[in-house]
Amino acid sequence: MKELLTDKLHEECGVFGLYDRGNLGDVAGLTYYGLYALQHRGQESCGIAVNDDGVINLHKDTGLVNDVFNREKLDALPGQMAVGHCRYATTGSKRRTNAQPLLVRHVKGHMALAHNGNLTNAAELREEYELEGAIFHTTTDTEVIAYTITKERIKKPSIEAAVLSAMEKIAGAYSLVIMSPRKLIAARDPMGFRPLCMGKIGESVVFASESCALDAVGAEFVRDIEPGEVVVVTKDGITSHTEHCNKKPRSLCIFEFIYFARPDSVIDGSSVHLARQQAGRFLAQQHPVEADVVIGVPDSGLDAALGYAQESGIPFDLGFLKNKYIGRTFIAPSQAQREDAVRIKLNPIAEVVRGKRIVLIDDSIVRGTTSLKIVKLLREAGAKEVHMRLSSPPFLYPCYFGTDIDSSENLIAYKHTIEEIRDIIGVDSLGYLSTDCLDALAPKTAQGFCKACFTGKYPTEPPRQTEKNKFEMKLSERTASEEDSD
Repeated sequence: MKELLTDKLHEECGVFGLYDRGNLGDVAGLTYYGLYALQHRGQESCGIAVNDDGVINLHKDTGLVNDVFNREKLDALPGQMAVGHCRYATTGSKRRTNAQPLLVRHVKGHMALAHNGNLTNAAELREEYELEGAIFHTTTDTEVIAYTITKERIKKPSIEAAVLSAMEKIAGAYSLVIMSPRKLIAARDPMGFRPLCMGKIGESVVFASESCALDAVGAEFVRDIEPGEVVVVTKDGITSHTEHCNKKPRSLCIFEFIYFARPDSVIDGSSVHLARQQAGRFLAQQHPVEADVVIGVPDSGLDAALGYAQESGIPFDLGFLKNKYIGRTFIAPSQAQREDAVRIKLNPIAEVVRGKRIVLIDDSIVRGTTSLKIVKLLREAGAKEVHMRLSSPPFLYPCYFGTDIDSSENLIAYKHTIEEIRDIIGVDSLGYLSTDCLDALAPKTAQGFCKACFTGKYPTEPPRQTEKNKFEMKLSERTASEEDSD
């Protein structure tokens, strides 16, 4: 909830795809349930494109999945294939035109595309295409991907060949689900920044950002899409293209395990729930403290809090009640009410915290504003001491691969020491997870992790233009220039 809890990272989106190779029937309805399970990945807009015998129809809008779709709208989307998307804007504004999937019509046909991640060379490619006469309708780098694929499709014999060729030109993070008139395609960037998996319902094939979405539609998990892999589904079967695999170091975003993914998901072989518990155990080993109870900040801190309690022997309890009925559209009409917004979302259980020495577990501190308010709530509820532990290292550097941190300037750990942060948020002690522990959080994941937001060591070259809303800024500058010349 961006309006209420601003001290969190936000991931860009979730993608979902379904090819009905049996008699599932309601592909739009199943896609709706898949997106509902992925709602945590993006809550600003969503959409579903459905292929009915080669004709692709699309409905998308700003808002949550259950706000944008109802039974009537889903019934109006019959078909055999579907691509779905839920979005949080890391590049591009919240306008409806930036909602996905993108539907592209070109000389050789049409396609619908859904994307999770950020390109690092989007600005350069977009400028190149614009100088060639391309006209862009959105301010997202997803449209750059769509244009690149379309441009290659004109020269290539198939849509999958065009995707493979486009992957030689685009750089950065991208997990894609693409639908053409006869094919459903999933593609993951060669470094595997963002997750993407495949499942089956009988002979029907499902792709999703996380395995929890497969569970939601009754699909059996088959495997993760490999970094660099392109998987193509047709009426005749499934084929895999691995030309781009094993050419670059694997760099799955470690924050998928710390915060982004749902706890019930399994990503690249590792349980998210167990990874967060392990983070809590490491915190107990690295930052022990004498206390009476361990509590977690709902929902992201609960698993790590349980791990801390198990390792330390300090009892675990629920210290907060979370109001689950406040959506992202909640509006606080005055500054005073905005200051009290956390109180509306989280309420301490006084009987648990009153007179107690509290170990408070959260996944991270980004700006520090929300942590300050949460600690204040515990103090007001009678907590004797508050010892805060974070299941991630300090955020020090921007992320260019699919989160909304494009600068260090707003990161509290970039400007202050741990001791200063402790005083700013008002805790008795503060401890972060060591970067040395990150690789051990998900031991079953047979690939490396991107930890650049903690270490500053980027697995690939960062973009030259780093502003989050770079395309809006460019559009505004161009509009102003045109107005001046009129």
